[in-house]
Amino acid sequence: MEVGQYIFVNCPSISFLEWHPFTLTSAPEEDFFSIHIRAAGDWTENLIRTFEQQNSLIPRIEVDGPFGTASEDVFQYEVAVLVGAGIGVTPFASILKSIWFKLQHSDHKLKTQKIYFYWICRETGAFAWFKDLLTSLEQEMEESGKVGFLNYRLFLTGWNSNIAGHAALNFDKATDILTGLKQKTSFGRPMWDNEFSTIATTHPK
Repeated sequence: MEVGQYIFVNCPSISFLEWHPFTLTSAPEEDFFSIHIRAAGDWTENLIRTFEQQNSLIPRIEVDGPFGTASEDVFQYEVAVLVGAGIGVTPFASILKSIWFKLQHSDHKLKTQKIYFYWICRETGAFAWFKDLLTSLEQEMEESGKVGFLNYRLFLTGWNSNIAGHAALNFDKATDILTGLKQKTSFGRPMWDNEFSTIATTHPK
């Protein structure tokens, strides 16, 4: 596999004929492959229910792939800006992991020096699975003295005054009240003109 690719998944105990595409969230450097599945319809809900049944054996899963063009281009630039929305963030799990592996092992083909990563979500639940990856990246970057390598921003577009008030009251805490990450969650959408201007000023070339 290469970063940014997807596979088709079939679960015969649910349906012999239904194959569904899922983006790979693992990096090529890892010795396993992973996908993240959101419950969005009959098939995915049945799949999750089947796996949650404690008494039965793990259901047989069939996989076809990988398919799709790789997102290897990101490794060719010194500064990369990645933007994901909702579950559409899945390719970036693979990209971020792979870049980190390359950085750790001093891969000479890797030109990337800085990553700006934006993730825009409607509800807080979507942050849950991805925050584990960001937490481990935060920790590893600190330990290896490369804190500035990844600059990430999380934007919550679906919120109410209760959530915002709770976050405001806890703003001075070391970690974000919604995600547990060091980077605080922003409410609303990014002001792209400001974001791009800041990046352009920081990296004039």
